Amino acid sequence: MNFQTIDDVNFEGKRALIRVDFNVPLDQAGKIMDDYRIQSALPTIIKVVTDGGIAILMSHLGRPSGKVDPELSLVPVYKHLQEILDCQVEFADDCVGTIAENFANNIDPGSVLLLENLRFHTEEKANDAAFAKKLADLADIYVNDAFGTAHRAHASTVGVTEYFDEKVAGYLIQKEMKFLVEKLENPEPPYVAIMGGAKISGKIDLIDKLLDSVDSLLVGGGMAYTFLKAKGLEIGGSLLEEEKLDVAKNVLSRVEEEELDFILPSDCIAATHPEEGIPTSTLAIDHIAEHEMGLDIGPRTIEDFTEKILTSKTILWNGPMGVFEVPEFADGTRAIANALAEATENGATTIIGGGDSASAIRQFNLMENVSHVSTGGGASLELLSGNTLPGIEALEN
Repeated sequence: MNFQTIDDVNFEGKRALIRVDFNVPLDQAGKIMDDYRIQSALPTIIKVVTDGGIAILMSHLGRPSGKVDPELSLVPVYKHLQEILDCQVEFADDCVGTIAENFANNIDPGSVLLLENLRFHTEEKANDAAFAKKLADLADIYVNDAFGTAHRAHASTVGVTEYFDEKVAGYLIQKEMKFLVEKLENPEPPYVAIMGGAKISGKIDLIDKLLDSVDSLLVGGGMAYTFLKAKGLEIGGSLLEEEKLDVAKNVLSRVEEEELDFILPSDCIAATHPEEGIPTSTLAIDHIAEHEMGLDIGPRTIEDFTEKILTSKTILWNGPMGVFEVPEFADGTRAIANALAEATENGATTIIGGGDSASAIRQFNLMENVSHVSTGGGASLELLSGNTLPGIEALEN
């Protein structure tokens, strides 16, 4: 990690422009449903204000398409910050211009200023230089602590860094890089990865990279059925990426040639469609009828996967084992989450790669029982696949 960190700076009397990721889920009433990303940014915010600096926070929320959308205002986040921070918290109705400048120039040291949604301006996603300069003019130091957006070259993550002499990484980015890079570059063996989710698309680079380093690769979720079809099995109405069959065959060929430990489900929970209350069947993986879909891994697969997890020292999980949002098809994903929690208790390093896996671990109330839950699904996928993240690269000296 070739960049300065927040611990290299004393913020006393300085204004810090902090890119955070407050893209949190809101219910229809505008109430925050999950504040994990906000909680994850608190150590960095508290460091700045405790030093006697001013924390100027900028974030996006949702996809407002470059225009003001009151339903995607950061006001609910502002109110939440007022409740959880023991300091003055102010809110600017815009992220640039006179309103933002007046707040930034007049707020007291030891305070927090939250700017309105960056993506109310088209210039943010366009990485517009003039827009980035307006953001930079609000502060003396730039801090990036928004890992969830680090794979995007936007004005607030990349363009803005051109206008600061001091640009540093916050505590969350340091933690993400520690687990997703340092811990996995030299993993303590045995190293097992669990891959799931709906599709192979977007994950093939990661699968290729993992096959170079893991002792075992366990594959579940919807993506497993494209591999099973590539092996010549009938998968009924299960999810299939027909255009990825050749990719799956290439992976399977490599597995066979190199004698790699690549484990697909041996059984599944099947139904005609993923709906709560629907009748289900537990089937061997080669017994799925034409009118049925495999919607979760079965008990034999759970047993096999759990055994691998509990005998490993480093474990990476990316993607659920089934349609875990529906109770009938949640057992496989829950079993994996429980196995990771047990492995962590036994001394293993367990890393959850963000996205749906993070949602699942939260749903099962096991956030505190694993080593690390990433705040960025897309960013973690890019990083784990061996790609550079523009937002991280922009911090490097």
